[in-house]
Amino acid sequence: MSNHATDDQEMPLVAHLAELRSRLMRSLIAVFLVFACLFYFAQDIYTLVSAPLRAYLPAGATMIATGVASPFTAPLKLTIWISLFLSIPVILHQVWSFVAPGLYKHEKRIAVPLLLSSILLFYAGMAFAYFLVFPLIFGFFASYTPEGVAMMTDVNEYLDFILTLFFAFGVTFEIPVATFLIIWVGIVDIATLKKSRPYVIVGCFVIGMILTPPDIFSQTLLAIPMWLLFEVGILFGAMVHKSEANEAKDEENDSAKPPAHQP
Repeated sequence: MSNHATDDQEMPLVAHLAELRSRLMRSLIAVFLVFACLFYFAQDIYTLVSAPLRAYLPAGATMIATGVASPFTAPLKLTIWISLFLSIPVILHQVWSFVAPGLYKHEKRIAVPLLLSSILLFYAGMAFAYFLVFPLIFGFFASYTPEGVAMMTDVNEYLDFILTLFFAFGVTFEIPVATFLIIWVGIVDIATLKKSRPYVIVGCFVIGMILTPPDIFSQTLLAIPMWLLFEVGILFGAMVHKSEANEAKDEENDSAKPPAHQP
């Protein structure tokens, strides 16, 4: 009898672990399929991603590969990361499918827009870095190259640098989602966040100083979007908070109404 009771208690956990493994396998398969489709174009992908730097190389200068296998491994590594980035919608869908059964109806109503906005904001952050930040950063580096020094960047060092910035800007653009969540969960109220605005602005510039080269333009390009995204998170958090308060008030009024007269 005790063994039977133990089996009944363990089965739900085993079932959850089996489903988690299934979700992880589907996510890995999605990344592998995307990589398989992109592998043939690995060299072209690296050429495209390195374009912002190559545009500022001196005439006749090229990127270099200091490792024997670097011409092969650098594009391969970049393609793997691009495959992971492109698979984020599938990965988040698997996460959502795993946690959705345990959410309430009103939580599901909020979670779906949050997932979609998280994906779009992450891609927006990467696009912002590629099209706006990279040209300014590499232009700054090229303009300060000392006389007699040839600017010839190693392919692996460049790859590590841009992947760091891609991830940094992608995560930074998630600030509205993070701000909304801490308001929605009730960790911090809207009034406290508004009072903390001066500290947030200073923090944005400090983060910009850490993540970007030591020039005011690239620091500002990261700090200002971070601050604006923080304000967007407060705005949407206030809207949802007001909507939920109105719904709660309506439910309270409905429950307070006397029952209809029955003839």
